[in-house]
Amino acid sequence: MKIFSIITKSLKEQIRSYWVLLLSLSMGPFFIFVYFLITETSKPQYTILIANKDKGILTDSQQFNHGNYLIDFFKSIKIDTIPIPLSIIEIKSKTVGIEIIKNKKADALIIIPDSFSQTIEKRRLKDSSDVTKIEFIGDLTDANYLISAVWANELLNEYSLQATNTKRIIEVKETAIGITATINMFDMIVPGLLIVSLIMLMFTASIAFVSEVENKTIMRLKLSKLSTFEFLCGISIVQLIVGIISVLLTLLTAILLGFHYRGSISIMIFIASLTSLSIISFSLIIAAITKSANEVLVVGNFPMFLFMFFTGAAFPLKSEALFTVAGYPINIQGLMTPTHAISALNKTLIMNMNLLDIMPEIISIIALTLLYFVIGGIAFKHRHLKVV
Repeated sequence: MKIFSIITKSLKEQIRSYWVLLLSLSMGPFFIFVYFLITETSKPQYTILIANKDKGILTDSQQFNHGNYLIDFFKSIKIDTIPIPLSIIEIKSKTVGIEIIKNKKADALIIIPDSFSQTIEKRRLKDSSDVTKIEFIGDLTDANYLISAVWANELLNEYSLQATNTKRIIEVKETAIGITATINMFDMIVPGLLIVSLIMLMFTASIAFVSEVENKTIMRLKLSKLSTFEFLCGISIVQLIVGIISVLLTLLTAILLGFHYRGSISIMIFIASLTSLSIISFSLIIAAITKSANEVLVVGNFPMFLFMFFTGAAFPLKSEALFTVAGYPINIQGLMTPTHAISALNKTLIMNMNLLDIMPEIISIIALTLLYFVIGGIAFKHRHLKVV
């Protein structure tokens, strides 16, 4: 069949254009590596200084200091399954601590008063007449101070409850969805970056289509009575293979850098395949309005940046829904298939949902792919395949 000849020819042409192929295959792993470095160097870490002025109490002929135990508690505590990024440093002087805070070398200073142990002991004996005041010092306009203070206040209350053998009136239980209890920032951005690797098909596919025009080989294809469908399908199959290889290389790079993969690999490949076809279909539109590879590299930059930066692929992006269809929100970004692909990958890789749960995204990708293909196919046929 003629379609197999087109596949073979397109595959050879793709290998000859190895620089474009390498660009497409390496862009996903490159972005994974860059974002890995960004997340590793920007992990949240909050430093709390604690000055323990507690005099302690004498019980059973032994000195007991709740201030020291409170500091140990701060250093070891975890809330549920998430480690708190707090660095606890004990200091002796309040003045020194304030200077450290002013120089932005720490986020908050906690002063434990001299009566702390006495108050805890009285509370333990059901004497609620005494109240001790613990001083928090910091820059109230600094977000790091606010986060540190909230965590420190929660830990302080937790220690007080344990030390006085009392219980909370209300206990909150957190139930994590999917793997959100153990996920980190790098894991959160990987689904979007997997789609970035597919967006790069916009160049390889457009060039594959338009190179036939630029090299004048399109004339021979016209004379061979090759149908438009056979021509487009032959090139699309090769580009689909490139897309699958690209996303698998990107996923492998992410796993090697610590990405905790969840969900079905078959569902991920299915989503990647649909997304690849949608990008290839959109590439037809670019190929229809260009006549050379150089024009593709110029014209293709605008839609590529739209697909990368306004769909949530390169970084998380949310917008208000314009309307809903059967409960599924539709926004401006929804006109670009990567938006739905990223949502589907997040549901499967992070929320551990199944194929039925992502049917709205799959239907949206298929509908947009058909729309792109019809527009691009008609435009390309009219511009480049029309027999004069």
